[in-house]
Amino acid sequence: MNHGTSRHPAGRARAGAAFAALLVSAALLAGCSASGSGGHSSDGYAADKSGGSVPAPAATDAAGKQAKGDAPAPDYLSTFALDVDTASYGYARRVLADGQLPKPETVRPEEFVNSFKQGYARPGGDGFSVSVDGARTGGGAEDWSLLRVGLATKAADDTAPRPPAALTFVVDISGSMAETGRLDLVRTSLAYLTEQLRDDDSVALVTFSDEAETVLPMTALRGHRTKIREAVEALHTDSATNVAAGVERGYDEAVEGRREGATNRVVLLSDALANTGETDADAILERIDSSRREYGITLFGVGVGSDYGDALMERLADKGDGNTTYVADEAQARKVFVDQLPAHVQLRARDAKAQVAFDRKTVQQFKLIGYEDRAVADEDFRDNSVDGGEVGPGHTVTALYAVHLRKGASGHVATATVRWLDPKTRKAREETGSVETDALGGALWGAADARLQVTAAAAYFADILRGGTLPGAPGLGELTSRTRKLAAETEDGSVAKLADAISQAAELTGEEGEMPSAPAEGEMD
Repeated sequence: MNHGTSRHPAGRARAGAAFAALLVSAALLAGCSASGSGGHSSDGYAADKSGGSVPAPAATDAAGKQAKGDAPAPDYLSTFALDVDTASYGYARRVLADGQLPKPETVRPEEFVNSFKQGYARPGGDGFSVSVDGARTGGGAEDWSLLRVGLATKAADDTAPRPPAALTFVVDISGSMAETGRLDLVRTSLAYLTEQLRDDDSVALVTFSDEAETVLPMTALRGHRTKIREAVEALHTDSATNVAAGVERGYDEAVEGRREGATNRVVLLSDALANTGETDADAILERIDSSRREYGITLFGVGVGSDYGDALMERLADKGDGNTTYVADEAQARKVFVDQLPAHVQLRARDAKAQVAFDRKTVQQFKLIGYEDRAVADEDFRDNSVDGGEVGPGHTVTALYAVHLRKGASGHVATATVRWLDPKTRKAREETGSVETDALGGALWGAADARLQVTAAAAYFADILRGGTLPGAPGLGELTSRTRKLAAETEDGSVAKLADAISQAAELTGEEGEMPSAPAEGEMD
């Protein structure tokens, strides 16, 4: 079923009133653990129709359209486009460090969750691996579980050749970028990136304030590194912020300098505080739609600044076949443009979507945590004309569900299917994984896989920040303590930073959770 505001609405009614009665507030987690089961891959799709106990995505016709007559009951399907963005979490940390709470509308739980290592098994070749596991929440919500769907792509091989990259940098030099930590951080970021690119890569540089200007047309790195470095160092601020002019000029340059067989990408670096020209993301994207669709040019948005236009940047990346991140300091800039460079200049999958089919015999109710902006109509899962997400090498994508099992449930719980198009051949491929009730029977806190516990902590934190009421959620104080223990156990600095952010939120709010009321049935709003 769809979640939240869909780009491709299914037009289905939901049991919203039932869910409103169900989740009045959050409860203290005492925990449970799990491990998942793998799956099989195919170039087509093999649905389980052996009696109807396993809801599975419908078959498709020769054109790749889903045969609607074969679809299972809609209340037990969950479909969304993959998302590798992390900007929401990065910006929330920045705001909390400044002594404020992030606005609820800027908090996207999937971007909190996807900011952390997961340790999923990687596939042997291109495409995805699928891992499904979970744990019971326990405490006051014993019948509830967290179910984790984990998707991973193969990491980049440093010894194998990658396609050359043709990157068009579109840099905001408006007056708002004069604040410390904005244009100076953009210069540092571009310096890191330029150092990492190869001689056979090429870059163009476009700047914008009230108008856009091409500072450097597409230029090969070989023999021109000094010229490119000097152009970056010469960047200085000007007046207003015309994002539309910058994006449009950037795509024009990307098309002009497009290289066959290369990764052609626009990299937008901005605080996204558009205040002149066209300021609506969809209208901006209409101007460059042909460049995006005809030439396959993708967008990578890099946000900076304490005052940041999160909604505009997220929408541009969402509809622009790309992804976003947020950079608050030089350490994060190095992480994005050095450590994670291959993930931003290569693609493993285009238009990737996931569909999770829950078994109505064992599952009474479920809720996908986040992904509201990435919802896809169930019947569009195998429609190749419907946009999905673009995923590079070494990425992991995690979807976390709150699941209420039926009393005494035993057996199959859910089957997860990921579908994507090969970036080169545009051939559709799929991979599946499933999970049984016995994989959801252990304790979450202290017993489950440490990375699952980190995932739960990040998701609960995000949900609390946006005023949610997930069953089994601990209060911020307890969540801080649990996350600090996980930081010590994993020896992961990013988990320690998560604990710091939760602690900062606890000091600002002091919120605690309460018990959820009795459950209804089907998907939860």
